[in-house]
Amino acid sequence: MDFKLKPQITKSYLLSHYSEETYLSHYLGIPVKKGLFRNPLRQDNKVTCSFYKSKSGDILFHDFATGEHLNFINVVMSKYNVGYYEAMSIIAEDFGLKEPRGKKKRVVVVKDAPKFEESGPSKIGVEIKEFTKSELEWWKDYGISPEILKKYNVYSCKSVFLNDKLFTTNSKLTFGYYGGTLDGMELWRIYYSQREQYRFLTNWPSRKVQGYKQLPKEGKLLVITKSMKDVMCLAGFGIPAIAPNSENLFVSDKMLEDLKRRFKYIVVFYDNDKAGLRNMVKIRKNHPELNFFWIPLEYEAKDISDFYKKYKRYKTSEFIKESILKLK
Repeated sequence: MDFKLKPQITKSYLLSHYSEETYLSHYLGIPVKKGLFRNPLRQDNKVTCSFYKSKSGDILFHDFATGEHLNFINVVMSKYNVGYYEAMSIIAEDFGLKEPRGKKKRVVVVKDAPKFEESGPSKIGVEIKEFTKSELEWWKDYGISPEILKKYNVYSCKSVFLNDKLFTTNSKLTFGYYGGTLDGMELWRIYYSQREQYRFLTNWPSRKVQGYKQLPKEGKLLVITKSMKDVMCLAGFGIPAIAPNSENLFVSDKMLEDLKRRFKYIVVFYDNDKAGLRNMVKIRKNHPELNFFWIPLEYEAKDISDFYKKYKRYKTSEFIKESILKLK
């Protein structure tokens, strides 16, 4: 008997039939080329996205507002809210590379999309200025002094440039977190503190960890929290802290092992909203050896910087002593 084996759907299998450019342009609905684009995967009123080729050779769709770097499979995951293998199955069905489920029709592809050659992520440039009195007062409300801002390389932004084009200027309470350089390009995380959504514009690598360079070599306690603002607020109480680049990410296993050797106790301290609690549950499954803490809901403060703003320094200090420090 002649048995035909079903193909195993993998990234390599998909790329043996069509290019990354073809898949990306189909699911995003935009051409894969140099330039800035609105993100079709969300409501995007500004051109905050671009394509680039990573060191590994993958073409990535970079959203400066969310910090996401998406390959063609990630795009399908985001578009249809599915997992990695389900996304590959959808692509294979759409392009006629496996038998469809139900009455799904094959996508007719005449030819591959044009080849994309642009390399490296897009540039963010900043024209910095002195902090105004009102800006320093704004930071002071969260327990963050000028000395702490300097230690963590936080600047006041007069103008922000994206790919050498003016993106924003004279925006109220706009701050830049400087992350050094990578391959000769400045890394910035721009914080638009007055926006309700998409407060950040960044070209930081997704695995870069905020506050890591400012950590002591060793200590008794380390807090892993969700934002640079919380990191700096805790620094005002002498507590070393770091924050992943996104609340949906966590530090790499390699970095975590290094941190475990350097610090006796590690506390994961995320927001007490649904997203924060959901992410802590996920982290706890993989790392039950860590300590976990969130602010009780009765305080009506989702994170430590908001707690400080609401209850001021003395009560925040007492709260930290009676909660986080007791986890040690």
